[in-house]
Amino acid sequence: MPASQRLVVIGGDAAGMSAASQVRRRKPEWEIVVFERGEFTSYSA
Repeated sequence: MPASQRLVVIGGDAAGMSAASQVRRRKPEWEIVVFERGEFTSYSA
């Protein structure tokens, strides 16, 4: 069984969330962690 992969995104703005959603579509088995210093993230991706 292959080792699992993890994507760490720094910044929950539109670009960060867009990158996370693209990886989720292409690699659904990957763990995705997003760090955002603000109170809200962008859901426009």
